[in-house]
Order: sequence, then C-alpha cells, then structure tokens
Amino acid sequence: MRQCVGCQEMKSKKEMLRVLKTAEGKIILDATGRKNGRGAYLCFSKECLKKARKNRGLERSLKISIPSEVYDGLEKELSEIGTE
Repeated sequence: MRQCVGCQEMKSKKEMLRVLKTAEGKIILDATGRKNGRGAYLCFSKECLKKARKNRGLERSLKISIPSEVYDGLEKELSEIGTE
C-alpha cells in the first residue's frame, strides 16, 4: 500500500502514479514504477495533484523545491495519460 501525497488515501501501488526525482534532480512521471530515483505517489486525478501542490506534499516527499512550471508539466502529462 502507498499513500497519495494529495488526498492522503492509502491505495495499492497499481492504482497510483509515481512521481520521480531522478539523480539529476529532474521531476518526471514514472508510469512503469520501476525507474531509479526517489518516488512519491499520486492518484490518477488532477484533484490530487492540485491538493499536493497546495499542501506541498510532493516537495516534502521528494525533499526538493518544485517550481510551478514542473507542476504545470505534470498536470499536462497526467491529462495525456487519460485521466479525469
């Protein structure tokens, strides 16, 4: 079980999307869940991404300051995956 950094709900790994901080410090979505790096989990929902942005859940989990452009990019990628 993993906890969503947005809504704080516990769900299985397969029900969630992994946001990854690479060794280079880049923030990306990890659809496979197998890439190397520090990860945080989000539900497949734009609402959870908005909540994580507001409560700085991703920043605390990944231990890095995240600029708004990165959040905008994550939101765009999330919509391309085909969620809400």
